[in-house]
Amino acid sequence: MAIIYLDNNATTAVAPEVVEAMLPYLRDQYFNPSSMYDAARGPARAVAEARAGIANHLRCRPEEILFTSCATESNNTAIIGAIRARPERRHIVTTRVEHPAVLEVCKFLVRDGFEVDFLPVDGSGQLEVEAFVRALRPGQTLLVSVMHANNETGVLFPIGELARIAKETDPGILVHTDATQTAGKLPLDLKGELRHVDLLSLSGHKLHSPKGVGALFLRRGAPVRPFLLGGHQEGGRRGGTENVPYIVGLARALELAEATHAEDHERIAALRDRLEDELTRRIPYLEVNGAGAPRLDNTLNVAVHFVEGEGMLYQLSARGICASSGSACTSGSLEPSHVLRAMAVPFTAVHGSLRFSLSRYTTAAEIEAVIETLPEIVASLRRLSPYWDEGARAPRPEGEALLRQAVEERRQRLAQQG
Repeated sequence: MAIIYLDNNATTAVAPEVVEAMLPYLRDQYFNPSSMYDAARGPARAVAEARAGIANHLRCRPEEILFTSCATESNNTAIIGAIRARPERRHIVTTRVEHPAVLEVCKFLVRDGFEVDFLPVDGSGQLEVEAFVRALRPGQTLLVSVMHANNETGVLFPIGELARIAKETDPGILVHTDATQTAGKLPLDLKGELRHVDLLSLSGHKLHSPKGVGALFLRRGAPVRPFLLGGHQEGGRRGGTENVPYIVGLARALELAEATHAEDHERIAALRDRLEDELTRRIPYLEVNGAGAPRLDNTLNVAVHFVEGEGMLYQLSARGICASSGSACTSGSLEPSHVLRAMAVPFTAVHGSLRFSLSRYTTAAEIEAVIETLPEIVASLRRLSPYWDEGARAPRPEGEALLRQAVEERRQRLAQQG
């Protein structure tokens, strides 16, 4: 059975061109790039060229690129490194919908005595700029950490605007953004739109390079101390022998993404919109999480009332279709997504969420297969629900009452957050 892979926000297939670029450094050019003998010059040069290529993609200086093992390490380095550099500032601003690689660090810091404002989002998953402005504390706020795009819903945050506001409020506030889901999908211009951003995280395995490599943009002059100690590598900013083949792969993946961006953007957006339109038309009582907000072209998150997401995922998997109910980092939990809870998705649908995330390798035939398959799965699961009348394709009276209650509770929660 052929696999239909629509979970690219969790990880991506490694591009053949990336594998080809990596192979010499997995075979003959295996030397430690920090060694002094002539044979090590090739790997050292490859790392330098990769750094320069990534810097060119991000519109920054090569020395501002720090190689890491993943975005989680990049996020931890940004946050903990900032704290180590300026321990007198004890206030951080973030959001309730961050990836666990930021959210859990901030929760840990609260237990350690820091003040952290976890900003709410509205029903479409958007951050209110006014709430952000009110949260900033001149002279006290150390760091702002707001993701560029949400990994579950694809909702985009206005990072350029938020960074500008933070710097105008207090130039001493550091601005970090987790760009894991936008790197390779959107232009990241650190001299233009993102010129006020001090720290930017990304990960290779979200953009068709292998798992186990990431990068952190660290703007020159930003006060950040090393997170991993142990050696002189990365200009003394991160101990540990550089992962040469994976660094080369990351640079090649970003090069490919930039070369094919215009074509990929248009095609993937059309496929996502086709999937969204047809599922909305064919499945009653289905909501698009993040509808109305700016979103990544490749991401569709839907919530189906009166159906469990776990059941849908199992039946999709049985048909060879790979999707998810949110972040892969939290997929082992039975709790509803913290992102959907922050958006106050009604309790009749919060457990019935599915995320489909596309890539440059997604085909129209694969999208059509999901369009034909998912409505059948939802119908079969709803037949088991005491709240659903499959003949009428609508909730029973008890279900209608439950839905009204859920919608009213959502309205009240959003009003309280506002």
